[in-house]
Amino acid sequence: MKIIFLIGPHAVGKMTVGQALEKLTGFPLFHNHTTIELVHPFVSYGTPAGRKLVNQVRELFFKAFAESDGAGYILTFVWAFSEPGEREYIESVTRLFEEAGAELCWVELEAGIETRLERNRTENRLLHKPSKRDLAFSERNVAASHEKYRLNSLPGEMPEENYLRIDNTDLSAEEVAQMIFDRFVAPAPSPDKSPPQSTV
Repeated sequence: MKIIFLIGPHAVGKMTVGQALEKLTGFPLFHNHTTIELVHPFVSYGTPAGRKLVNQVRELFFKAFAESDGAGYILTFVWAFSEPGEREYIESVTRLFEEAGAELCWVELEAGIETRLERNRTENRLLHKPSKRDLAFSERNVAASHEKYRLNSLPGEMPEENYLRIDNTDLSAEEVAQMIFDRFVAPAPSPDKSPPQSTV
């Protein structure tokens, strides 16, 4: 099993890239708003109770994925590197998959705040994330999180072997997905076992 983690700031394009990657790989996409949108109509994700419930539901899904015979899954996270406890949470998730023998691949996306504010308004984002449809609120959230948290890693902060960082400011989701596919999913070319041809 291969687990591809897509990490990066809010509205950087994780879900959209994940959708394109899902088409290339056949791996189901479980983006971080899957559980948020499930819980939000009943318990606001902005409350401690809402965040706790979202994490509990995610954990159930992650355990089910780890115990499945699926070929792979695509998961997305917003990782606040500056916040205590964030790495510990991520490590608890990765440990679950590692113990199941999964191969973990990390893709970090980055783009400037102006690009992300534009992407916050895209039709695809608003279609799949109803909680973002109050644009005044969601734009304030994107801007505030940019100011408050460090949402991309520093050099050397991601020591994982299977790691790829992509500035997707000027790249389409399909282009980024192809880069990820080529790096982590595409089979290595088999060695040519035919005898060398004579040059005589």
